[in-house]
Amino acid sequence: QVQVLESGGGLVQAGGSLRLSCAASGRTFSIYRVGWFRQAPGKERSFVAAAGWSSSFTYYADSVKGRFTISKDIATNTVYLEMNLLKPEDTAVYYCAAQRSGPQLTLHSAYDYWGQGTQVTVSS
Repeated sequence: QVQVLESGGGLVQAGGSLRLSCAASGRTFSIYRVGWFRQAPGKERSFVAAAGWSSSFTYYADSVKGRFTISKDIATNTVYLEMNLLKPEDTAVYYCAAQRSGPQLTLHSAYDYWGQGTQVTVSS
């Protein structure tokens, strides 16, 4: 089993920045890929970004490309999501997820382990 725990959400003004963290524990050697998803009220959970656990691969949703950056520190089993130039439409609960195998990376059903989520609110 793998456990993931997000932190770092909060309230920020439009144009501001936030950094989310995701700490992974347990059988982290079994992780193939990590991803960030978000879910706004009344909407489905949607893909934000993904990164290979043991590679430099990264992939972003078009809506965040150029503004968000996913990175990781394998030494501490931590994944980060740096969010810049935030917009009110980025407001959502953000979830970290871990996947045991690929190739699908944008569907939430493809991920095996999930955190509890952290709220990000961007005011206009």
